[in-house]
Amino acid sequence: MADRDAPPSGNELGDFLRARRADRDPHRAGFPDDGRLRRVPGLRREELAHLAHVSVDYIVRLEQGRTRRGSRAILDALADALQLAPDERAYLFTLAEVAPGASARPPVRREVAPRLRQLLDTMYDVPAMVLHRGMDVLAWNRAAGALLTDFGALPPGERNLIRLTFLDAGFRALYADWPRAARECVAVLRMEAGRTPHDLALTALIGELADRDPDFRTWWAEHQVRGPRQLTKTYVHPVAGELTLDVQQFTVDTHPEQLLVAYTAAPDSASSEALRFLLQWADGPTGVQTQGS
Repeated sequence: MADRDAPPSGNELGDFLRARRADRDPHRAGFPDDGRLRRVPGLRREELAHLAHVSVDYIVRLEQGRTRRGSRAILDALADALQLAPDERAYLFTLAEVAPGASARPPVRREVAPRLRQLLDTMYDVPAMVLHRGMDVLAWNRAAGALLTDFGALPPGERNLIRLTFLDAGFRALYADWPRAARECVAVLRMEAGRTPHDLALTALIGELADRDPDFRTWWAEHQVRGPRQLTKTYVHPVAGELTLDVQQFTVDTHPEQLLVAYTAAPDSASSEALRFLLQWADGPTGVQTQGS
């Protein structure tokens, strides 16, 4: 485990490498107990250098921020030595400015195309939203408002799924397993922060969460990363009860920084019945009123 109380150094690449090095079991990596006291958990720098076939000095310079560039072959070797998952490997390459386009991204486009809004409205029995990759909610349909929250009642700056997960008590209570969902949020946010380090809104969100939530501070220091993927989440809804839903995420071709997210239940399941009941309730006179704008 990395030092959870250590302040961020401003050297994201070095912090990430140290965190992953601390997570690697030296015995499983093939290093027997040599009798030397290990002052920190995980691999020593010389052990990582040995596994990656690079010099110890290069590892030191990377971790201290004195260099951040390396060839693709060297970064692949480091990723292999640290047994990085695909998302972690991509994040390493992004931090090292090797990933295609990592250093020159086009301006973020937050407007939602009218045809995409129309698609959301036609998905009347499927909760669906359009998200920016930083989890800002750009548009949503009536079903998503009924399932999650009345996004229209929130100021635009607070329509962010990660912010709501940590700072909104009602939203937080929706999760059957909040710690798992919250840690996934942190991993997504860490991945996006690596891709867009100069995004001021994202930096402000990270600062607010770190200031207001101790769990966020702890999990942020772990440097776990995750990109968009299919998930299954269980919600405990105050009206519909427990729902286990598949969360499908699709990149919008015309706006690569946006995701279309849909929540579906297995056919003929208890969750499918609960979702149907929820949407019928939302259509009634006391149901949630939402607009994706």
